[in-house]
Order: sequence, then structure tokens, then C-alpha cells
Amino acid sequence: MIIRTKAYPRAGLVGNPSDGYFGKTISVAFSNFHAEVVLYETPELEILPSEKDRSCFNSIAALVKDVRLHGYYGGVRLLKATVKRFYDYCQENQIELHSKNFTIRYSSDIPHGVGLAGSSAIITACLRALMAFYGVSIPKYIQANLVLAAEAGELRIPAGLQDRVIQVYEGLVYMNFAKEIMEKQGYGSYEPLDPGRLPRLYVAYRDDLSEPTEVFHNNIRQRFEQGEPKVVNAMRYWADLTDKARRCLCDGHVDKLGSLLNAGFDKRRQIYQISSENIRMVDTARSLGASATFTGSGGAIVGAYENERMFVELRRTLRKLNVAVIKPKIVPGTGNAKT
Repeated sequence: MIIRTKAYPRAGLVGNPSDGYFGKTISVAFSNFHAEVVLYETPELEILPSEKDRSCFNSIAALVKDVRLHGYYGGVRLLKATVKRFYDYCQENQIELHSKNFTIRYSSDIPHGVGLAGSSAIITACLRALMAFYGVSIPKYIQANLVLAAEAGELRIPAGLQDRVIQVYEGLVYMNFAKEIMEKQGYGSYEPLDPGRLPRLYVAYRDDLSEPTEVFHNNIRQRFEQGEPKVVNAMRYWADLTDKARRCLCDGHVDKLGSLLNAGFDKRRQIYQISSENIRMVDTARSLGASATFTGSGGAIVGAYENERMFVELRRTLRKLNVAVIKPKIVPGTGNAKT
């Protein structure tokens, strides 16, 4: 039996530009790209490398480019960390696993390092494959925690829950990470919303603007923990924007959503160090009448557009900046926040 599982990129629409600040966010998963894991039974347990784990290059410049894009360790470490966390979870919960071994490999066409959560997509797909192979059922809110534990706990990659939640639940999800909720239950409050209520969305990205999330977020966490009013107030501002966006979606006032996306990015501009190329991408999209905000840490933007004519103009104009523009195909969600 060959098991194939997939997970998809996400776009953060509104809310905290990073989680871990007890804030709120709304994110959407889309299927234009995907990470796939293939797992099948074999006599020994083996993790196969993918193209991102290669060690043979045409030149020294090619090696350096690969390191800048994928780091020194590629994606095999993501699979190893996921297998370990899955095993630890089963041990802690007295879930007996059969003794069969497997071979596992991954592939991904999610643009790397542009804020679309490509690494956590690989981990999410891997966890789904392990659950299928061993016949283990894990509640979705715990799956998100396990994906985070593999990435942040095992590999020390700066990460929070919001990317993992939307990739596990899929669809469109409102998340509330209020401190009292997190401390009480160890995860946030997750409310699936109707993706059919979204306005026309576009996603635009530029591969050569890729940047590790820890670089983008620079010293914001330290400033937040020190209680700097400008940063603390910004987090409250984004939480309030998220609630406004949720009301717009629930009440059918989607025409107001674009201005909320813009407002979220404008607040980022006040406290984050954002490259001129990223700002130019946002400003260019807005100059054509669309809204625009980062999908994540930078390198990709998401926004609402009015009609097909505007979309065509977005694609034509942003292409001149080496920016690709797509219409995201929203992945249907589970519709259940507790499973």
C-alpha cells in the first residue's frame, strides 16, 4: 500500500503578523501549490532525500544559491522531527504502534521563504501519512500542536500556531490565541468560517525576496516582552482588526475587508523593518485599486481585487517587477473546530 498525503500553503489575511503574542488572526489555505509525502511499507525505515536535499552542484555559486534558499539541512530534518514527535505523542498517550517499517519521501512546489508556510506544510503532510500508516487518529487541534512541536521544539525554528492550525484545518479559519485561552487548554480557539463569503482574492509572490521568518521579525518579540507600548498596542490593534474582519465575513460586508487588510500592513510598516522591494510590491498592487498585505513574513502578498480587468492589470504590472500573480484556489475546510 502506498500512502500519499498533501498539505497546502496558507495566506494570513488579517491579524498578528506573527503568533506567540496572544493575538488573533484569520488565515486561508489554498491548493495552487502543495507539499506531498509518500510513505510505503519496507523492511527498514528509510527517509529519502528530495531535490532540496541534494549535495551535488554545477558550481560553487549554485551551492551558495541553494543554501540561501533551503538552508544547510534541507527537508529531511523536517521528516525526522515529525516522526520523533509522532512517536513521542503515541508513547505519552499509550498508543501502541505496529512493528512494520516504512520508506518516506517528500516533494514540494510551494515557493520557498516567501511567507507561505512551506516547511510546516511538509510536516503536516508527514504527520498525516504517519497517522494513516499506523491507523492513529489525533484531534486536529493536537495535530497543530504536534506540527509546531516538531518545528519549534525539535528544530528550534521560530514558529507559532497559526500556520499549523490553518494547514491542519484548511479552509478559512479565525483563531483566537488569547492568553487565558492558551493557558487554560494549551491551544487557541479555532472557528472555521465560510470561504464562500470571501471577496475575489489574489496572491502575488517573488522568489528572490525570500527571507527567513526570524530575519523579518528581528527584535519584535524582545520589544513585546519588554512591554514597549508601540509594539504592545500594535498587537492589540491587529487583534481588533481581526474581529472586525470576522464580523465583515459573517455579516456579508466583504467590500470592507480590503481596507482592513491594508490597515494591517500599514501598522506593520510602523514597527517592522520592511525591505523597499516588498513595500514596492504592496504599493504597486494598491496603485491599481487592489488591497495588499503580506501573506506572512514577506516575499508574498494577498489582497482583494474588484473584477477581472483589475486582476489582468495586476498580473501585467507586477510581472514587470518579477512578481507572479495567481488566483488562490481555496481548500475546503473541515467545518469543525474541535476535531
